[in-house]
Amino acid sequence: QVHLVESGGGLVQAGGSLRLSCADSGRTFSSYAMGWFRQAPGKEREFVAVISRRGSSTYYTDSVKGRFTISRDIAKNTVYLQMNSLKPEDTAVYYCAAGLGTMGNDSHHYDYWGQGTQVTVSS
Repeated sequence: QVHLVESGGGLVQAGGSLRLSCADSGRTFSSYAMGWFRQAPGKEREFVAVISRRGSSTYYTDSVKGRFTISRDIAKNTVYLQMNSLKPEDTAVYYCAAGLGTMGNDSHHYDYWGQGTQVTVSS
């Protein structure tokens, strides 16, 4: 079983940085690709980034390329999202998700979700 808990969200000024963490209390963390999604008020949930099971491959949505970095520590059962040069349009609730057999950007292909953590970027 996978149980995901996000942390690290908060309020930051534009241009600042935050690092989100997503910890899995289960024992099958390395079996899943891990993704980050976000949902802004009044908008649909959108893909942000994904990392493969062993961390050898990553993929980002265009709007965060060069600013965000996804990584994972298998020993700690944790995936991270380092967010630099934040913009007000990055404001959203950020969710991590675990997908068995996917590296995609479609949220329907992910099996487990965390509760989300709020990121607010002020201008």
